[in-house]
Amino acid sequence: MNVLSLQWLSRSLGLSIAIGLMPAALAQTDNLSLTPAAGGGVVTAKVRAQAVDLRDQALAGSKAFDWVESLTTEVGPRLAGTAAEARARDWAVDTLTTLGFENVRVEPFTMDGWERGLERGAILQPFPQPLTLTALGGSVATKEAGLSAQVQVFESLTALKRAPEGSLTGKIAYVGHAMRATQTGSHYGYFGALRRVGASIAASKGALGLLIRSIGTDSHRMPHTGSMRYDDAQPKIPAAALSNPDADQIERIASRGQPIEIHMTLTPRFTGKVSSGNVIAEIVGTDYPEEIIMMGGHLDAWDLGTGAIDDGAGVAITLESARLIKASGLRPKRTIRLIFWGAEEVGLLGGYDYVRRYQASLTQHVAATESDFGAGKIWQITSRVSTEGKAVVDVIAELVEPLGVAPGATDVAAAGPDLTPMIAAGMPGFRFVQDGSDYFDLHHTADDTLDKIEPGNMDQNVAAYVVFAWIAANASVSDWGWQTP
Repeated sequence: MNVLSLQWLSRSLGLSIAIGLMPAALAQTDNLSLTPAAGGGVVTAKVRAQAVDLRDQALAGSKAFDWVESLTTEVGPRLAGTAAEARARDWAVDTLTTLGFENVRVEPFTMDGWERGLERGAILQPFPQPLTLTALGGSVATKEAGLSAQVQVFESLTALKRAPEGSLTGKIAYVGHAMRATQTGSHYGYFGALRRVGASIAASKGALGLLIRSIGTDSHRMPHTGSMRYDDAQPKIPAAALSNPDADQIERIASRGQPIEIHMTLTPRFTGKVSSGNVIAEIVGTDYPEEIIMMGGHLDAWDLGTGAIDDGAGVAITLESARLIKASGLRPKRTIRLIFWGAEEVGLLGGYDYVRRYQASLTQHVAATESDFGAGKIWQITSRVSTEGKAVVDVIAELVEPLGVAPGATDVAAAGPDLTPMIAAGMPGFRFVQDGSDYFDLHHTADDTLDKIEPGNMDQNVAAYVVFAWIAANASVSDWGWQTP
């Protein structure tokens, strides 16, 4: 995924009254209209029972793992804007069409293309040895012969910012950090700034290149890539990430007080204007087809691994949730829209294109959320919705409580990275929070592969998402809390 500080959107829902405690007349009603149910309820007993049945089908064994296996095996790495990402769109269209979804389509957009090349690094002095590194996404290349220079070591981005102007002239800046693993991945937004803006800050001090400790929490010799951006006011310098063990080595050598000289060769290339796109499919609503309940994940993935946890898992979880509803023969009142976003990793481009395309009808998106934090179990719901929306969030929360999911903060405007542009436009927030304790061990590395996924964890995710989709699509709520930015 791109940046966890960029967050997620939709609605957290939960159950206010257990079915067994409902009046008999309410328990038997088949009223799915948008008129509030008797007793002020927002979801009928029948809809609740249907959601429970769908949830339990998922828990008994879903096809989510099959979908991520298919995507990662038959397509593999899916760098945004490449032929591989195009094959992923073809895979999605073929799969969704075969499953009988409605209005299956690709909504294309253009982007600036970038592809990785040769990547080599070595310590030349004082203790010659190879380094394991990878170019950051969007980095310029070194000269063909590479770049050799003395290294200046900084312990943090803050320390780099404090370096005097001109103090890095002719040098390569190395910058470390103190990111730690957390259940929520909360460190990523803060420490990830080094990857995103470090190159231009180093260049402003005169640096010829940038090396950073990977934005990750593992101890494996696998560097983490990820998107970076240049400040147009500064020279563009090559930028790469070292694996954590290699970063440790640099820091140990620096502690001995001897000058360090490093060589690195990076040969990425820019490929001009290229195509990406969002893949969309629907289960069209019976009564309010113009009102949208949306969920999905992003199709693109960095090219070092096969994008299993980031974000093949999210694609598979939401695909299977929608498939279960489709296969049940049930028809929602509102339209359930499944969207597989394009070019998330390089700047949420699919999300921004979607907002541009649907600007006039954004407020008809009643609720939306994205799965883009791996394949760990969901443990919490966060949301920011209206009072009416909270009643629906409460229904969902009660129905997913048996999955080990607890209600969380109700002031979080988040739904997933690709939905960030819609959140900025005023959309209310809903997010299922997964256990990300080991997510940044794998994130953006060659280790992001299928074997890291536990199928049972995916089934638990599907069970939660199918409850969200079915309850949100049928709840009697008219105001979910859209806000004027």
